[in-house]
Amino acid sequence: MIEAKNICKRFADREVLSGIDLDIRPGMIFGLLGPSGAGKTTLIKIITGQLVFESGEVKVFGKNVADLTGEDKRQIGIMMDDHGVYDRMSCADNLKIFADIFGVPYSNIAKTLKEVGLEDAAKKPAMKLSKGMRARLRLARVLMVSPKLLFLDEPTSGLDPMTMRYIHKLIMEQKEKGCTIFLTTHNMEEASVLCDEVALLNEGKIIERGAPEDVCRRYNHQRKILIHLTTGEDIELAHDTYSAGKISSLMEQGTVETIHSSEPSLETVFIELTGRRLESEEEVKYA
Repeated sequence: MIEAKNICKRFADREVLSGIDLDIRPGMIFGLLGPSGAGKTTLIKIITGQLVFESGEVKVFGKNVADLTGEDKRQIGIMMDDHGVYDRMSCADNLKIFADIFGVPYSNIAKTLKEVGLEDAAKKPAMKLSKGMRARLRLARVLMVSPKLLFLDEPTSGLDPMTMRYIHKLIMEQKEKGCTIFLTTHNMEEASVLCDEVALLNEGKIIERGAPEDVCRRYNHQRKILIHLTTGEDIELAHDTYSAGKISSLMEQGTVETIHSSEPSLETVFIELTGRRLESEEEVKYA
């Protein structure tokens, strides 16, 4: 679905992307993870033909990105920042604009608003929407065209947990329909829940990639098993054959309340590799 080889991009004397390689299969959710300023949005703009790049090759749908036709581009949905929402217009009228641009029948508008839970806000001006409702309107705009390829740039940034879970549900529904999804986020927990594969991007370079659970296992240096007993006691065991017998004994006694392995989270892996934690744009702004 997406193939990128040795992508490099500079702004003036600053290299923003350096030697980026990607191979994203149809029907998967791919997560590009990194802090604000790592180059995530720049890479999306290159893949979607919004930015030129100094060297490398990008293919989408098996074609060089420069050769994509209008029909190809109508199969791509892009949700970035607050772009494309007109404050004084109602939710329905916002979608009418994009229905006209992409040749989508107006009958899709009510259906899409219902799909994202905004059917009761169809006549409400966008300026009166909550942040979560506004995010759903932005998502409705790209879902209205039934895209084969969907780019979501920080789709849940700054949203409350309930709205975040709702957006996750909508994303998973698109995957079930066969849509390929390219997701950028600084939220490692979100990536672990949604993504089939992830790439960690730092200072313009991909420093690790793979399925989230595989990436975490690769950095499981401790290889410990952590057990919390019904007595309140915590036990730490080595990951070996002796521990298997000990765990079996505790299970037979019925004293095990929880049991966990010690592999790190994606956040912990990122910190180990870069020495820095992930920050959202809002955290950077108000730091």
